[in-house]
Amino acid sequence: MEQRRLGRTDLQVSALCLGTMTWGEQNSEAEGHSQMDYAFDAGINFFDAAELYPIPAKRETQGRTERIIGSWFQKSGHRDKVVMATKVVGRTVMDWFRENGETGELKRSQIEFAVDRSLRNLQTDYIDLYQIHWPDRNVSGFGSNPTRWQDAEPVENENSIQSVLEVMADLVKAGKIRHVGVSNESAWGTMRYVTASELYDVPRIVSIQNAYSMVNRTFETGLAEVARREDVGLLAYSALAQGYLTGKYRNGALPQGARKTLFNKMQRYEHHRTFEAVEAYFSLAKTAGLDPAQMAIAFAKSRSFMTSVIIGATRMDQLETDIGAADLTLSPDVLEKIDAIHQEFGNTAP
Repeated sequence: MEQRRLGRTDLQVSALCLGTMTWGEQNSEAEGHSQMDYAFDAGINFFDAAELYPIPAKRETQGRTERIIGSWFQKSGHRDKVVMATKVVGRTVMDWFRENGETGELKRSQIEFAVDRSLRNLQTDYIDLYQIHWPDRNVSGFGSNPTRWQDAEPVENENSIQSVLEVMADLVKAGKIRHVGVSNESAWGTMRYVTASELYDVPRIVSIQNAYSMVNRTFETGLAEVARREDVGLLAYSALAQGYLTGKYRNGALPQGARKTLFNKMQRYEHHRTFEAVEAYFSLAKTAGLDPAQMAIAFAKSRSFMTSVIIGATRMDQLETDIGAADLTLSPDVLEKIDAIHQEFGNTAP
C-alpha cells in the first residue's frame, strides 16, 4: 500500500483510508472488526471516524462507531500502528452531543468535552488527527464549495478560527491530539486557518476532508491550489458518489441494506444529468476493462492534491473491491477520457 505524507508532519498514511460511518447502524461491531482486520492486513494504517457517527446522525446511536473502533484497538493491540482520525461537530441545531443539551458550536468547553469523550470511546490516550467536521460559521452550502453562491446570515457569537485553534493548541500541549485538520471547508476558510498558524502560536492544519468524485470535482476550482501550495492535502470522501459510481443503484435498483434503500437521503445524485454522466463513466470502465468502482477510486487517488481516499463499505466483498484499487494506475488514455466526460457533464452532484 502506497504511503503518503500527512501535511507537513512526520506521519505517513496509506493512500486509502478506512471510513467507518456505517458501523453501529448498517454494520455490527463484529462486522466493523472484520473490516478493520482486513484493511489493516491489506496495508491500510489510516482510519477515519467522527463523534457524530454512525450515519444518519441520531441521538440513540451517536458514538457507537468510535466505541467499535475502541474495542478493536483493545482486542487487536494495533493502536500504535494506526493513524486515527476523528472529528468534532461544528455549528448545529442538534442538541444531543453535549450532556447539558446545548446545541453544537466550536467553543472551548464543547471541544474539550468532545475530545475527552472520543478518547474514552476509542480507548486511547491520544488522537492522531482531530478534525473540525464543518465550520462554526454559516456557509453557502454544506461542503463549503458550492457551484452557486447563496448568501448566508452571520452567526451570532461566532467562534473565530483563531479561538478554535487556540483550544487545539492546548489539546496538543496536553498530549490529547497530535494534529489538526478541517472538513467541509472552503478555500477562504482553509486559508484563514493557515494564516492563523502563521500569525499566532497555534497548530497548522495538515489536511482537509471534503467530497470529491468524478461527478463532483468542485475541489479543483479553488481548493486544489491551496492543498498543493500549503501542503493541506485532501482526504476525499464520497469518491464513489455514495455508491452511484459502483453501479449498484443502476436502473433504479435498491439493493437490500444499501444506504439509499434504508434512508433515502441521496437526492444530490438523483438528477438526470448525473445519471447520464454516471452511465458515461460506466461505459468507459467497460471499454477499458475496469471495475467502475476501482476506476473511480483510482482516479481520485491519482490527483496530485490527494493525500488519501476514504473508502467505506457495508459488505466485505465491497471492501475487497475498493481496496483492490490501491494497485490500479489509470492509463493516460483513460484519464484523458475521464476529463472529456467531465468537460461534457461538469459537476452534476456537488
